[in-house]
Amino acid sequence: MTRALPPTTSRPPIGASRKRLILAAVVVVVLAAMAFSTKVVGADSDLGAGPAEFSAESWAAENFPVIQEGIADRAVDAATLATAIAADSAGAATEYGVPGGTGPEFATTFTGTVGAGQNGIYPVTVEGVPGDVLIRVQTGPAINGTDLRDATGTVEFGQFTNQIDYQDAASALNEQLKTTVLGAVDTTALEGKTIQVTGAFQLINPAGWLVTPSELVVQ
Repeated sequence: MTRALPPTTSRPPIGASRKRLILAAVVVVVLAAMAFSTKVVGADSDLGAGPAEFSAESWAAENFPVIQEGIADRAVDAATLATAIAADSAGAATEYGVPGGTGPEFATTFTGTVGAGQNGIYPVTVEGVPGDVLIRVQTGPAINGTDLRDATGTVEFGQFTNQIDYQDAASALNEQLKTTVLGAVDTTALEGKTIQVTGAFQLINPAGWLVTPSELVVQ
């Protein structure tokens, strides 16, 4: 005897219109979720912008007074410093200097008589400094070097994004010197005058100092 199988049932096919309704509903849900998770950023918003571009001029304007004070705090009388360097340059660097790229940076202060200059660089005769030590001061229009940046030991490469910014910071400090210190001095008429200088130099030749002033007063 053969057992009869129960009749099979099948779901009616989904109509095309119903498919369209389901698809539309799914699209609406997806769009709603996207809208909920999306943050609208205005045209004037800083969100999404990269890091602010470094302004050497702004940095120097803010930091020049601090560096100026730091050089003044570290400054050693030129006669004392010249004697120490002549006796033991390495010891003088340890006691008074800051490590530099090609030689230690020293901060110094002195009062002396200005000799005949060339291209804004003047020799200065300072009492107590041995005659075989030539002290010169650069007054512009071109101020060269990184003495102001490096003299205090507080400005380091790691504080900047790259070498270009680091170098630009040094140049901008030199420009601040020209504006805030040397701008009040007639640097074309210094010969024969007495000047009081506080500044910095890198020791490359113990017999020749090229000082970048952080302060310069004509007496």
